[in-house]
Amino acid sequence: MSKELFLKHQAQITPHPKALEVKQAKGMYIEDMHGNKYMDLVAGVSANTLGHSHPAVVKAIKTQADQYMHVMVYGEYVQSPQYQLAKLLAENLPKNLNCTYLVNSGCEAIEGAMKLAKRLTGRTEFLSCLNSYHGSTHGALSLMGTEVYKAKYRPLIPNCHQIEYNSEKSLRNITVNTAAVVVEPVQGATGFISPKNGWLQKLKKRCDEVGAMLIFDEIQTCFGRTGKLFALETFEVTPDILCIAKGMGGGMPIGAFISSKENMDALKENPKLGHITTFGGHPISCAAALSTLQTLLKNSYIINSIPKKEKLFRKGLEHPLVKEIRGVGLMLAIELGNVKKCRKFVDLAYKKGLITFFFLFTSTAVRLSPPLVITEVEIQSACKKIQEVLNEL
Repeated sequence: MSKELFLKHQAQITPHPKALEVKQAKGMYIEDMHGNKYMDLVAGVSANTLGHSHPAVVKAIKTQADQYMHVMVYGEYVQSPQYQLAKLLAENLPKNLNCTYLVNSGCEAIEGAMKLAKRLTGRTEFLSCLNSYHGSTHGALSLMGTEVYKAKYRPLIPNCHQIEYNSEKSLRNITVNTAAVVVEPVQGATGFISPKNGWLQKLKKRCDEVGAMLIFDEIQTCFGRTGKLFALETFEVTPDILCIAKGMGGGMPIGAFISSKENMDALKENPKLGHITTFGGHPISCAAALSTLQTLLKNSYIINSIPKKEKLFRKGLEHPLVKEIRGVGLMLAIELGNVKKCRKFVDLAYKKGLITFFFLFTSTAVRLSPPLVITEVEIQSACKKIQEVLNEL
């Protein structure tokens, strides 16, 4: 009955959703209404950093709910979860990223960053990368690096163009007309493509040369997924504006765009209300994000163990059918080079109690982005089942 109601009354985004009927989720596992448990190797698409219903996050949510929930539109009242989160972010980011605007989601963070870049530069051109994904609202969609998802929603924001990720030649397209370049440090939807040959450093240098702003979309890479708290640390490049979301909330909806206090002040006058949000920085979401960040900082071994966990995954995934393992840290793509094999892989893994997933812009690879708290024993168990799946393909 619940599945019928889901299909009848809830808007669908694909013709054939998995429709797992969730009873509860704890740590690494999701349990369905029939008592079946699944090891979650996707983490809600990189969102559940500490796994499902982490005790510290749940406690923070309950404590905050007892005090107050939504009290006023963003930016009017002093609310402890908001300023405590903003302060802790500033303490763990480069000095020029010291002022945070809290929003509801990753795509709203991108929208806010685009507006800020226009305001600061007086320019209107935006560049993003081919096969990039930054969200589905009109501004973020305008940046999307493939036409298939854009065509039926045009007209979109004009003067948005693409460059090629990892292409030095493409950097010439960044000019004095460019307001900002929006880039994922690790391209997500394409199957976790990483920068090569210092490309991000060269990108930053070119932006500085022409006065364009560099916007990092760390919506998937924060917190800690690349083996550092932020991917900007992993690749040693500091953007002018940083966008974060997904993994920062510990399972709650939240996002942020971050820049210098001087830059952010441009949004508060002439005209004021440069960006407005009612529920942005919701106290409960901020409490969850603050608890997530505090937990990671207090328990540094969680992030510090990621390079070792990555090596363990890479070793455990070796198989004649696996053509390549792409990605960094705990965002890995199993490249099979075959669409049908990928679909069958996900289905077979599901039957064995493993949740894996697809990528938006490549159909020949399977996504692994488990919670950062996955143990070495769980990785070995997962890889053993994945080997079984690969042998059956």
